[in-house]
Amino acid sequence: MDRQSLKARACAAIDAAGDEIIGLGERIFAQPELGFKEERTAGLVADAFAGLGLPYRSGLALTGLRADLAGGGAAAGAPRLAILGELDSLVCPGHPYADPVTGAAHSCGHNAQVAAMIGVATGLVRSGAAAALGGGVAFLAVPAEEYVEIEYRERLRREGRIRFLGGKQEFARLGLLDDIDLAMMCHLGNRAPGAKVALGGSCNGFIGKLVRFRGREAHAAGAPEAGVNALAAAQVALAALNAQRDTFRDEDHVRVHPIITKGGDLVNIVPADVRMETYVRARTVEAIMDANVKVNRAMRAGAMALGAEVEIVELPGYLPQIQDAAFSEVFRRNAAAVVGEGEIARAGHASHSGDLGDVTHIMPAIQPSIGAVDGAFHSKDFRIVDKELAYLGAAKMMAMTAIDLLADGAEAARSVVAGFRPPFTRAGYLAFWDGLLQGGQ
Repeated sequence: MDRQSLKARACAAIDAAGDEIIGLGERIFAQPELGFKEERTAGLVADAFAGLGLPYRSGLALTGLRADLAGGGAAAGAPRLAILGELDSLVCPGHPYADPVTGAAHSCGHNAQVAAMIGVATGLVRSGAAAALGGGVAFLAVPAEEYVEIEYRERLRREGRIRFLGGKQEFARLGLLDDIDLAMMCHLGNRAPGAKVALGGSCNGFIGKLVRFRGREAHAAGAPEAGVNALAAAQVALAALNAQRDTFRDEDHVRVHPIITKGGDLVNIVPADVRMETYVRARTVEAIMDANVKVNRAMRAGAMALGAEVEIVELPGYLPQIQDAAFSEVFRRNAAAVVGEGEIARAGHASHSGDLGDVTHIMPAIQPSIGAVDGAFHSKDFRIVDKELAYLGAAKMMAMTAIDLLADGAEAARSVVAGFRPPFTRAGYLAFWDGLLQGGQ
């Protein structure tokens, strides 16, 4: 059967299961869970894999899953394509569908990613298209993309339960990406005229950071001169950081946005234990490292000025995202079949970050944006307004792209892989982050 016929059958199977796929996305939306805690969401994904007859592994990187679909025409050494979906939500307590206990809410649309991933599996399995593929497809339900609850994750790391704070990094560390040659997922985006799909583009990477200022307690009114005010040290550090902002180059897209997570113990005690979290983001690894030196210098300056001590813990964040152009072009042709050529835009650079950036440094990978959302991301106003496009349209585009890549002996996939020049070897990627972890404070 030719590729066009295979794609038509896969899309028809997705449409036939439309209520089922959308229903899954809505159930995940209604039960948001934070990273490395996505037990109920993982259960829904496991049920979906089982319903499609796909063998799967669970409990990967604590809560992740992987299911594999063999191509009927795959030979030894054939390419394997990964379709990814992210299990987690983030903290957004003002969202109308936020969990009343944890404040978690799907105000970034990961529920749609998971549903679309299951939609691809549904299309390839129920249409029988998988039998004609010359390569395999792996479906990866990955935890903890949102880099939140840093102290909690750092505790998991100290306990040896994880090594990295992001789910895709953990999948890489555990060898779950070792047999993957290409990776694809869709992310939601805001609706805009002429931009139902945005392709390509890049985004910042970052380093995570925990900062702890230690002073000396004293009575805040009776003997403040006997104390060392750690909160004042943090304030001076923030002022020093803000004075550095003019030294960041515009083209590097540097973003540093600290929060104080603990400002002291009691109002009538000189603060002696003050804690801060921040990211240091930029467009390139070199710019991240340059900005990081300046941030650390500011933190130490604040402590020195007040006679406090400071502890700086560097944490592996995410690498900048660089999407593969040849892979994007295969997706573009299939997106045009779903939304029309006039609804496809080219993305530029964005200053946010995501852990698919790490994947793009070791294999060709893409993350097209599907314009199905109104309201700001990570806010109480976020809502999916075009559910058919978010859940089913994204699934169709990815299923057709998978067929284009893996049909006809997987020649298109082989071509994309052959043209890719990875910034890191897989061993070198892990060594880079390990070097940061071992590099001290």
